[in-house]
Amino acid sequence: MVYQPAAGARDLLPLDVEKKRWIEDRLQQVFHRWGYHRIITSTLERMDTLMAGEAIQRQMVIQLQNGEDDELGLRPELTASIARTVVTRMANATYPQRLYYNANVFRRTWESRHNRQQEFYQAGVELLGAGGLLANAEVLLLVADCLAALGLREWHLILGEAGITRSLLSAFPANLQDKVRSAIAHLDRITIDTLPLSDKLRDRARIMLDLRGPSADVLQKVSSLDLDQEQREAVNNLKSLVELLELEKKFPLILDLSLIQTIDYYTGIVFEVVNNTESQARVLGRGGRYDQLLGLYHPQGENIPGIGFGLSIEDLYQVLLSTQQLPQATPTSDCLVVPETASANAFAFAYAQKFRDSTDLVRVEIDLGGRDADAIRQYASDRGIAQIAWIKADGSPKIEPLH
Repeated sequence: MVYQPAAGARDLLPLDVEKKRWIEDRLQQVFHRWGYHRIITSTLERMDTLMAGEAIQRQMVIQLQNGEDDELGLRPELTASIARTVVTRMANATYPQRLYYNANVFRRTWESRHNRQQEFYQAGVELLGAGGLLANAEVLLLVADCLAALGLREWHLILGEAGITRSLLSAFPANLQDKVRSAIAHLDRITIDTLPLSDKLRDRARIMLDLRGPSADVLQKVSSLDLDQEQREAVNNLKSLVELLELEKKFPLILDLSLIQTIDYYTGIVFEVVNNTESQARVLGRGGRYDQLLGLYHPQGENIPGIGFGLSIEDLYQVLLSTQQLPQATPTSDCLVVPETASANAFAFAYAQKFRDSTDLVRVEIDLGGRDADAIRQYASDRGIAQIAWIKADGSPKIEPLH
């Protein structure tokens, strides 16, 4: 019998891990420079936590059962877990809180029914306790800094506003809102044309389908709709954000008010980070503002504003493979220490430890015996080891450079 990983799971070999760490280390340095601190939450969550406010679709969650009949699930994303942790474990925290994560998540998708991947790796941030223009701009500019640190240049940001999109949908009959919403999310003109809508509402739906493109054009189109005071204020806030981002000139921006995310806790800006160097665009990350999510977990129901994003390590990995930036081999050891006799064993370990105690990272291996000098040299050469230290019975080393 050949033992395989579970359907949808996979193993990462040392070189895969080295490439993954290369990406994660650069992202972590950016998070630190922006004043963010790492948080680690439980891989397992109660299903009632994940389902609070119907923020996450139940069918996405890989569910488990414990001995006490509690419904448990593997986290399909990190935002809900961090929201739960902050309001229950960090009640006396001062705001804003800048938190980042680097973790695995588990999701069922339509494709994963056919043994497709169900475990994914993400790195991202949550900025909690701050609303408004500057917080929104910080998170989007942080995204740009992350991709710059990875050497990615050919990408753009698709920016929407969930609050505006949701409020524009409120003009449609309640029994048709979900169908209109789905048609807009999938750019489905045929459904819009066949739904039982008045001419005025059909025109409104068609305009909403076309609220995508250069920011000035989109803002002009949405302003032409019959907006109430709250909607006009939301459009003006979006305009201010766009103007600030365009002054920074960090990335190309596409405004898309038809952008509707699968996870439905977003209340303000939503965005996708899209790579555009391949024939098929690849979404590298997603995020948005969620000003009511933390209130679902707060003991007194207090709303705390939040905004964040998650970057897909797998998608970044695939894009970076073509750039030749990722490590092409696992790190080699600097030295192989070989005790020549049994009485030299303790000296060999002490000699190796002296190198390992260096302030700089030095990789040192001990030869574990069972092969002659030629086989030892062949092993060291095959592994790219720089030198062999032959330790004599009196503890004195003889250094043999190999390269």
